[in-house]
Amino acid sequence: MKLVNDNPSVCEKKNFEYIYDEYHKSLYNFLYYRCGDKDRASDLVQEAYIKLWDNCKKVFFDKAKSYLYTVANNRFLTEQAHEKVKLKYKNHVDHKSTTNENPDFLLQEKEFKAQLKNAIENLKEGEREVFLLNRIEKKKFREIAEILDISIKTVEKRMSKALSKLKEELAVKL
Repeated sequence: MKLVNDNPSVCEKKNFEYIYDEYHKSLYNFLYYRCGDKDRASDLVQEAYIKLWDNCKKVFFDKAKSYLYTVANNRFLTEQAHEKVKLKYKNHVDHKSTTNENPDFLLQEKEFKAQLKNAIENLKEGEREVFLLNRIEKKKFREIAEILDISIKTVEKRMSKALSKLKEELAVKL
């Protein structure tokens, strides 16, 4: 296809058609690779070209390709972020409704937390330190050994004793 003049405008029909013919296939492939959905990729391509047409006076002809890819990619990322928010909200609502519908579960959970807290308090100081650093603060055994200035083997032994005592104490009460 031949361009209309040396300084082409995206707003001219022939130039816009040229841009479409030149880039729509590669843009579609790019979006299909990103989202894995043929229909969604087609929609994103259409939305990008619509936005290009709406802003044709602001976009230089030689920047049209990068404009299309940027618009399409930004739209895709926005949708992905929105989906994450929806999923997080749905999981939050599902969790809330599950626990709100079952008062017995809430009571059992509250009792178990109290038992667990009591069991942790009953551990020896060294065992409790190692347990809390590992399970609550997510420290690795090596890090705990450095913090407490003890060997990794000592950390492993204390953790093993702590878990055994917790298991024993909580199993008896359940």
